[in-house]
Amino acid sequence: MSTQRTYPIDVASIREDFPILDRHVGGDVTVAGESDGDTEPLVYLDNGATSQTPRQVVDAIVDYYYGYNSNVHRGIHQLSQEASVAYEAAHDRVAEFINAAGREEIVFTKNTTESMNLVAYAWGLEELSPGDSVVTTEMEHHAALVTWQQICKKTGAELRFIRIDGEGRLDMDHAAELIDDSTKMVSAVHISNTLGTINPVSDLCDLAHEHDAYAFIDGAQAVPTRPVDVAAIDADFYAFSGHKMLGPTGIGVLYGKESILESMSPYLYGGEMIRTVTYEESTWEDLPWKFEAGTPVIEQGIALHAAIDYLEDIGMENVQRHEELLAEYAYEELTAHGDVEIYGPPGDDRGGLVAFNLEGVHAHDLSSILNDYAVAIRAGDHCTQPLHDKLGVAASARASFYIYNTTEEIDRLVEAVDAARQLFA
Repeated sequence: MSTQRTYPIDVASIREDFPILDRHVGGDVTVAGESDGDTEPLVYLDNGATSQTPRQVVDAIVDYYYGYNSNVHRGIHQLSQEASVAYEAAHDRVAEFINAAGREEIVFTKNTTESMNLVAYAWGLEELSPGDSVVTTEMEHHAALVTWQQICKKTGAELRFIRIDGEGRLDMDHAAELIDDSTKMVSAVHISNTLGTINPVSDLCDLAHEHDAYAFIDGAQAVPTRPVDVAAIDADFYAFSGHKMLGPTGIGVLYGKESILESMSPYLYGGEMIRTVTYEESTWEDLPWKFEAGTPVIEQGIALHAAIDYLEDIGMENVQRHEELLAEYAYEELTAHGDVEIYGPPGDDRGGLVAFNLEGVHAHDLSSILNDYAVAIRAGDHCTQPLHDKLGVAASARASFYIYNTTEEIDRLVEAVDAARQLFA
């Protein structure tokens, strides 16, 4: 194995910002944090589920709680005003990051799943009816598939699935057949969290708009890893999560075109999202606040701002190049023996993850063995159970990479897979 690669980013310097990457594992899992039984240096390759968090983001959280912790939009006192300014600035920063028109198009949610549900319930229940169709893909995360499935059952609309080909790419001819004048929504993942497929989302948006339908893009695996321009894509809705892009858990983003969000009713009701209330009627606050009921995700939004600053200091083009380098290297090394099947497109044409199976070894067993070697990966159906059924496997192992990972860590992964191969020989 060759581990001599020239990285497009300063990985060694970046790793210094992530103290967790220095910890050891292998001991008692019921004890949180490193303990005496933890002896093996961690290799963290589960970034598709959750990335790690740099000091700079943690510092932003600490600064909020130690310096100006207060509720937003509800107080005249200084702390509330400072928190409000910081929280609103976070919306502005996200809008700039994905090239939205402004904060009015940026709604903070808990995660991508809640963003999907917000649109499905606030728009779908009102607009869908028998005779309508929602078109999605065979590679969707349950967050999209189950949500639209249930909304279609409630409204009588038809749910259609764009098929994938043998390499795990969308059949765009089939997409053109399915998206017709009955279609009201096209919902597609930007990058598959199982196949690594990078979908032609702009083309899907164009197909939707040709039939006066809306397009919703799930960007949970895309926004953390590459430049995303929602205006260029021309998505009507676009969603992603903070915890996959160096931010904290508990915050997601829903981008929606302002005119569409204006036409939608709120998804949740209560404080913060109202302008006036009488015993008989209520009116709603301006965008985006009418969709952020109750005390919002203040600390998380401020921390997401810091995470975006960190990523942009690196450069999203560089983040993408680094991920592509690691994905291609992992693809080459894992398939060298011929008994590893990797799902999805070739290594030079995928996002920064590889889902795979080792012949004769269940993915859960493989993950357990890798854990013995301190290599943290994912095993299971990755919230894409129908896709795994289509692939003819119950589960797969998934290694996913980020800015702090190295080819040496992929070598550790491959060595652990070799150990599993020998154990089950």
